[in-house]
Amino acid sequence: MAMGWSSLQAWTLGSVLVMALLWTGGNRSLAQEQDVIDAGKREFQRSCATCHGVEAKGNGPSASALNVKPADLTQLSNNHGGVFLFWRTYEKISGADEAPIRGHGTREMPIWGERFRLEKGASETYQMGVRGRILSLVYYLESIQEK
Repeated sequence: MAMGWSSLQAWTLGSVLVMALLWTGGNRSLAQEQDVIDAGKREFQRSCATCHGVEAKGNGPSASALNVKPADLTQLSNNHGGVFLFWRTYEKISGADEAPIRGHGTREMPIWGERFRLEKGASETYQMGVRGRILSLVYYLESIQEK
């Protein structure tokens, strides 16, 4: 096997970094926080921008073909009295909040993809990778909220 990092190893490292940021609370450095936000932006571009748009306004290239208009994800805070519901957003993406999201379909639908599915019985390494992707995505969404 060739030397180098696999995608799983890279995401595992990324998820460990995100968890470390959460555990250190207010001691996060701005550089580390920006690294997590940048990872979340890359995740968003890879997994969400097709429908939600590059700027997360709900106007992605696939939006016109959908029956339900994608949400403007820059308005999550404004939709909740100016408060970004970090853990509620995390639970929506992870599936912990089982309430359906209009337009996304069920968890079995490909729109959610394997990238955000926490599977019972999966290895801890796999679970940490998924959690890291979701956390970085939520940090990114928090960073783009319009006032």
